[in-house]
Amino acid sequence: MTNQPSPSVPAVTIPPRPAPPRTRINKVTSSYAGLLKTVRDAGMLRRCRRYYLLLLAILVVVGTGIWAAFFLLGNSWLQLAVAGALGVVFTQFAFLGHEAAHQQVFASRPANKWTARLIATLVVGMSYAYWTDKHSRHHARPNMVNQDPDIAQGAVIFHNELPSRRGRLGRALGKHQGYVLFPLLLFLGWTLHIDSLKYLLRRGPVKYRWLEMALLGLRFGAYAGLLFLVLSPAIAVAFIVVQIAVFGLYMGGSFAPNHKGMPILPENSRVDFLTRQVVTSRNIAGGRFVTLLMGGLNHQIEHHLFPDMPRPHLREVRQLVKAHCDAEGIAYTETGLLHSYAIVIRYLNKVGLTAANPFTCPLADQFRR
Repeated sequence: MTNQPSPSVPAVTIPPRPAPPRTRINKVTSSYAGLLKTVRDAGMLRRCRRYYLLLLAILVVVGTGIWAAFFLLGNSWLQLAVAGALGVVFTQFAFLGHEAAHQQVFASRPANKWTARLIATLVVGMSYAYWTDKHSRHHARPNMVNQDPDIAQGAVIFHNELPSRRGRLGRALGKHQGYVLFPLLLFLGWTLHIDSLKYLLRRGPVKYRWLEMALLGLRFGAYAGLLFLVLSPAIAVAFIVVQIAVFGLYMGGSFAPNHKGMPILPENSRVDFLTRQVVTSRNIAGGRFVTLLMGGLNHQIEHHLFPDMPRPHLREVRQLVKAHCDAEGIAYTETGLLHSYAIVIRYLNKVGLTAANPFTCPLADQFRR
């Protein structure tokens, strides 16, 4: 038997694997990573549990004292002063809930979430699910058209990227909308309560929908029942109106200076994280009293760059962030509280005056790519 040579097997050529596309790393983005590492290594992201527990204890004591005054005064029109004080305390609780929602209080995410949920529903009277959905979209795209819910057109026009559909009366009022902003904030509390309920009743998934509805029902039922049990109907209604008005004015007055009057970014703008968060935010100058008054929101730039940074560290990191922005050529804005209100009023009046025409901001034009 003759051995036949086996047929040659054709060589199979395996094409080389294409090289992964080279990722273009923005110089500013890379610098933010370095800034974040510096901040983390300095321990400025460590939780300040004792600070927040002390703050919570103080708020509970003050709140208890206010309710004690409520029972001592009885059915008296002096209760309106108690209502105003209660509106202030509810706002301070809202600040604390906001920080827990940002994971600033505890190291445990569930502990932060449940603390925020209980404070929001049982104390403030807002849906935690509603607040986190709205606020997360704001943090992701601050002052970006059709992305940031805080600049959506409503009673106040915040930008003219889209033509206004207002009638003649609306356009006339819009010319002076900056002056009516603060009177409108007296109704913000009602808006937050009502929008919370709308969110929980909407179609689609809402985590812990029925639990939050039950907690809100318990909160408002106990609150209204107590007022009408102790006070006459007229004083009880006035009490509710004053308390919610003070709550709305305080909340709105603390949030309004942070982004209003800063550059508006087009919907399709491509801006790196560091630049986007800094140029659209404004810090409020002041010491520890201003930080307490505004719940840390006076350090808005640092809060947007490091959302989980505890309140006590925001002031410490300010100089570091400012120096970094100066080195990168990024505008870092800081002004006094009253001056910030003047800027917001002038800006809103200008936007309202030109509502029929597209509003262009010189600082925003550079981001149109």
